[in-house]
Amino acid sequence: MKIKQTLDRIPGGMMVVPLLLAATLNTFAPDLLRIGNFTQALFVDGAGVLIALFLLCTGAQINLRNVGVSLGKGATLLGTKWLFGATVGLIAYMFAGDNGLWLGLAPIAIIAAMTNSNGGLYVALVGQYGDKTDRADYSLLALNDGPFFTMVALSIFGAMGFVDGMFSFVSFISVLLPIIVGMVLGNLDEEMRDFLNTGSSMLIPFFAFALGMGIDFASIIEGGLGGIILGLLTVFVTGTGGYFVFKALKWNPIVGASEGSTAGNAVATPAAIAAASASFAQNVDIATVQVAASTVTTAILLPLYVAFLVKHLERKGVRLPEDFSVESQRESVSK
Repeated sequence: MKIKQTLDRIPGGMMVVPLLLAATLNTFAPDLLRIGNFTQALFVDGAGVLIALFLLCTGAQINLRNVGVSLGKGATLLGTKWLFGATVGLIAYMFAGDNGLWLGLAPIAIIAAMTNSNGGLYVALVGQYGDKTDRADYSLLALNDGPFFTMVALSIFGAMGFVDGMFSFVSFISVLLPIIVGMVLGNLDEEMRDFLNTGSSMLIPFFAFALGMGIDFASIIEGGLGGIILGLLTVFVTGTGGYFVFKALKWNPIVGASEGSTAGNAVATPAAIAAASASFAQNVDIATVQVAASTVTTAILLPLYVAFLVKHLERKGVRLPEDFSVESQRESVSK
């Protein structure tokens, strides 16, 4: 039985399938795994510990020695992605209803999904349409994994008066410390980075299942369509925004568009945020489902959107990536 191969063929399958399976189980047989001891500790109550370990493993992949490579492009991608995602999130908070939702979307889900990106999908796209300087951005883009940029946005909104809950310094550090520990370990020892990298992939289906055990089927129905809409916003707002920002800077615009996705690890962000501040706990379940749906939607839609943009550029006589390489830009300046 090819379980892993089957999950790999499904966009975000390692995250989405266990999450939906557990949510279904929790809806129709909620006490089946709530039998105490190791079973309940792992499959029901283990989300917090597993997410913390996942964040540690993720932090180890941030290579500080390579942050300087393509710093300008990487920083621009990070800033553009965060700015567009945070702006839509702020609008959602400003116009949210009494239930805390805006057009059926949880604002925390909007920020988590739209400020995070699928690094594997980015590498695949720029590997085909970008050059080596674009591919080197990935070391910096790892910074938007996890809850950090979501917490930054929410803290700013709180200071502006749009969000009720603010993070205390201790709560903020308590969520970030596993990432920092992992980052230190990974940068002190390359073998440790490789070792922890295998752990990050292995943990995803387990914490996804534990998260799913806190969701019932009603939340999935309510969040499914909203999650698809969130995926569309992520592709067409952050992807298009990145396209035009890179175009304005005379960089390869396809690289800017390639950030218009949501990574599977963003599904853990709402739970991590709620752990730091209970005021965000109201819509954690629906936010988790919506981010998961956005992961699948963007994984399918973004490559199609990028292909459309590439065809558009080709019709205008643009060659990718040759016309945006460092060498071609130097030649155009010399002329």
